[in-house]
Amino acid sequence: MRSLIAAMAVTCAATVAAQTRPPAPPAPAPPPARGSVPVDNKDAVTPAQLAAAIDKLGTVEFSDRMAAARTTRRAEPAMAVPALLKAVESHPDTFVRFRALVLLSGFNDPRTRDVMRASLSLPNDRLRAVAYTYFEHNQDPTVVPKLLGALATESSEFVRPALTRALASYGADPKVKEVMAGQVMKGQAYFRSALIEALGDYKATYAVAPITEVAKIDGPLQVDAAIALGKIGDKASLPLLAGLQRSAPRESQPAVAAAICLLGVNCESHQAYLTETLKFSIATIGFQELLRASASGLASLAQSGREAAAVELIQQGAPTRDPARAAIVLALGTVALRNTPVMLKVLQSPGMLDNGVALLREAFDMLEEDFEEERFFVAVRRAYWQAPAGSPARAVCEALIRQLEF
Repeated sequence: MRSLIAAMAVTCAATVAAQTRPPAPPAPAPPPARGSVPVDNKDAVTPAQLAAAIDKLGTVEFSDRMAAARTTRRAEPAMAVPALLKAVESHPDTFVRFRALVLLSGFNDPRTRDVMRASLSLPNDRLRAVAYTYFEHNQDPTVVPKLLGALATESSEFVRPALTRALASYGADPKVKEVMAGQVMKGQAYFRSALIEALGDYKATYAVAPITEVAKIDGPLQVDAAIALGKIGDKASLPLLAGLQRSAPRESQPAVAAAICLLGVNCESHQAYLTETLKFSIATIGFQELLRASASGLASLAQSGREAAAVELIQQGAPTRDPARAAIVLALGTVALRNTPVMLKVLQSPGMLDNGVALLREAFDMLEEDFEEERFFVAVRRAYWQAPAGSPARAVCEALIRQLEF
């Protein structure tokens, strides 16, 4: 990979040109041979306080909603679960019903599954989206026919992606394989993007052929398809990806580099390319699309378990301002939601905690992933109690709980 420093070492004219040109990608891969919040104060929540908090889950003011959710989480389960079940069923504010269902998922009560199953048939889009995401993470093969049937009717831009992710998680089902592979080449680009991402996350080897066809076409879906092929991990995709390093547009190159790294080929050089590209696009005005692509590429590596990629996002993102900052913040937030253990481990590294938590706080303010954020909160609180007192792991969890105010 030709670095920016090497490009600047030639002539003066070449130096000027190099300063406005992003790093070249690696050589094509060879063919295969907020605030102070108590961590735990459940005893302090009274029935009256819980009832008032649930009513405020739908308030317009963000800080009030967060405080209400925090109070609800800290109520004793024997008191909170029945109150949340009632709110989901009959509260007059539909947004409160939605938030109550999200919070209910964090209590791990056996009644939750039946409520989620019933929510699959409700007219409230938000409740259905929560239910789809719940069954993505809480497998129940008996709901698969219901999920397959919903493909014909779900058209909301924030509900259908939840449905397709849920179905992708049931990839062992023959009917799901058939239907999902057929969906890759159909429908709106936005929905196809979410579908391809989900197929990659769930390593859908059965969908490699149609995803490969998408990867051959320049455009935004090419990025999604390349990353998905890398996540699936079939090294038969390597010749295609190596070819894309020679022919794909500049904005697709970070995804191609990340995909090849995910296949386990020349990973150090490809990750270095992503880091240099991120630095370049932060420093150089006019390369916002390349910045998003390089941040997303590093995020995909971090999700796969490469801690150094998450470290780079924190180190490069900490001193930035918008618009560059937003792309990095969202990339890091996605890592936290999709691979919480990796994020918790990275935040224990020297110099990572303060900047990392600050970036995650911004990410969680920006993201609209209520159910996934609730899963993150549950995982962090569980990790807090499992970590020895005074340990770095517990310190990280406590910082997240206090700064993210959950």
